[in-house]
Amino acid sequence: MSEMHFVDLCAGAGGLALGLEQAGFEPVLLLDKESAPCDTLRRNRPTWRTLQTDLLEFSPSRHKEIYDVDLLSAGLPRVKSSASVARTDTDAEMRLLEATLYLVHSVQPRSLLIENVPGLVSAPAFEPIRDFIRVELEHLGYRFRWFVVNAADFGVPQDRKQGLLIALKGEHFGAFRPPEPMRQRLSVGQALHRSMAERGWRDADRWAAQAVSVAPTLVGGSDRRGGADLGPTGTRRAWARMGVDGSTVADDVPGPDFVWAPETGRHGMVKLTTDQAALLQGFPPDWEVAGRKTARYRQIGHASPPPVGKALGSAIRAALAAPGGTLADGYTSTP
Repeated sequence: MSEMHFVDLCAGAGGLALGLEQAGFEPVLLLDKESAPCDTLRRNRPTWRTLQTDLLEFSPSRHKEIYDVDLLSAGLPRVKSSASVARTDTDAEMRLLEATLYLVHSVQPRSLLIENVPGLVSAPAFEPIRDFIRVELEHLGYRFRWFVVNAADFGVPQDRKQGLLIALKGEHFGAFRPPEPMRQRLSVGQALHRSMAERGWRDADRWAAQAVSVAPTLVGGSDRRGGADLGPTGTRRAWARMGVDGSTVADDVPGPDFVWAPETGRHGMVKLTTDQAALLQGFPPDWEVAGRKTARYRQIGHASPPPVGKALGSAIRAALAAPGGTLADGYTSTP
């Protein structure tokens, strides 16, 4: 199959781009406005062309290589519902979504992938946003499909639902099929057992044997929040049931002398590291995330899991390589 190319917007730590690469796509340009994610991308893929710039200030006319690419992908900051549009902190997310659609006008990719909150797919509060997207895409001759996936169904040891919009030029859309979920899920214990035992922790086997569920959703937080932690109160309770202290992120995995006694409270629980958080997002162990601990954790928490990107990329690639079909426009499904 011939090589296909893509542009990735708000690329972050590279989770979506990495998955698309694994599906056989080659990036021609990756954009992010923050320095730490750009450092991460350059450290892991020095041959990729990474541009540190704000999407709202990006001028496609200066980058001719992005025109007529096979795919425009965007893991955008999470939009808020129309009930919140009066709040100033919703403006930036909506402007980025609008900028992505306007860039489609200029670039004319053969396909479009936007990843965001699950509610964007079908929640009534997001209907004005969906209407805006529908009008823009129909004007440009795209057909599209909304659906929700759970990363846990694609080999990611985490309960992480993602709202997705896939759009393709009309002649390709009929061949698109959402990726099929895997039959078995990977547990936290299976994913982290090896790393927990790296420094000789004697309870690594016992801990892994009881961590039999997938992780709750990792939350990256924002620049306005404090240090790194695994999420809000409900999420921390879920971690506590696996003997993990979710109120902080450790600098290293436990050593041989650490006594795991979760019944005694937080101080008897094990803590996760940023590298382990990356494993829970489906990043390979050799993927290096740049920056200090909090900056690293935020990149990881905000990332789109690479295995999901690979599954979506494979489905899009298959559709682009096949004749079109007859699926209905705007189809919505929520597994």
